[in-house]
Amino acid sequence: MNKRFSLKKTIVYILLISAAVISLLPLYWVFSTSVQLSSYQDEELDRPTSYVNANPPKMFPVGIPEYFEHWGKAREAEKIGDTEQEAYHRDVMDKIVTDMFSGFKRLFQQNNMGMWFINSLYIGVVVTIGILLFDSMAGYVLAKKKFPGRNFIFWLIISTMMIPSQVTLVPMFIMIRDLNLMDTHWALILPDLSMVFGVFLMRQFMFSIPDELLEAAKIDGASEWKTYWSIVLPLARPGLAALGIFTFMNVWNSFLWPIIVLNSAKLYTLPVGLKTLQDANLADFKLLMSGAAIASIPMIIVFIFFQRHFVKGLTLGGVKE
Repeated sequence: MNKRFSLKKTIVYILLISAAVISLLPLYWVFSTSVQLSSYQDEELDRPTSYVNANPPKMFPVGIPEYFEHWGKAREAEKIGDTEQEAYHRDVMDKIVTDMFSGFKRLFQQNNMGMWFINSLYIGVVVTIGILLFDSMAGYVLAKKKFPGRNFIFWLIISTMMIPSQVTLVPMFIMIRDLNLMDTHWALILPDLSMVFGVFLMRQFMFSIPDELLEAAKIDGASEWKTYWSIVLPLARPGLAALGIFTFMNVWNSFLWPIIVLNSAKLYTLPVGLKTLQDANLADFKLLMSGAAIASIPMIIVFIFFQRHFVKGLTLGGVKE
């Protein structure tokens, strides 16, 4: 029995690890290519050939083993007092590091990458805070307040999820144009300050909060806002973390709507900016991968710091009424 269980458990772990490796491989390829050496001397073609386009492809950054090889030779030259050889190898090490990160350097020197990054971060944070606030309010009311038509209103809100987002593009564009918000960040912020999925997720999570706590707060004289702010929100942190990750990821990766309403390059978000970068540098894969690597870093950081709350929020969000 134990052997069968151990075998089953081993197979499950092997499948999960394999799935994780397959899922992480594109991300690894992005970061690996972004720090790959720009060129090397191809003996057959007798001309510089990009390592990015090498055949067979280089799965590991070539510069890393070369760097440590020269570092070891520099140490040996230092021990025997050969200052000329030591200086030579250290110079090669500096050139390798400069070459490896040349894509990131060109990205910020030749483009508005820094501005695009700040724009995406600013819009993502503002929209995420707005959704966490408004959707948690709606979820709290729909889960804990008794009033006629509560379930009808909830299902009416949920039914809007069946409307494809492409259908609302033209009406929303006309509305933004009439409000004179075209080519501004408000055109990206205002339409996204609430999300139907967020209302659903927070409502489901609010059911896990005991009614006795809310009743005790009411007996103690707490107002509705005090109860919501001091009791409901702290208890809803796992659900808020899960919703925050979903929201930030959605806003950070948004492309279609920003490219419709933004015309000025200085207002571009990162996905739109990377698209223009791709159009202008179609064959410069090192530059494109450097941009993709920078674009993925905030999402990785957000998930690492909030993954515990993220998982807990998804599991507790499944509590039914």
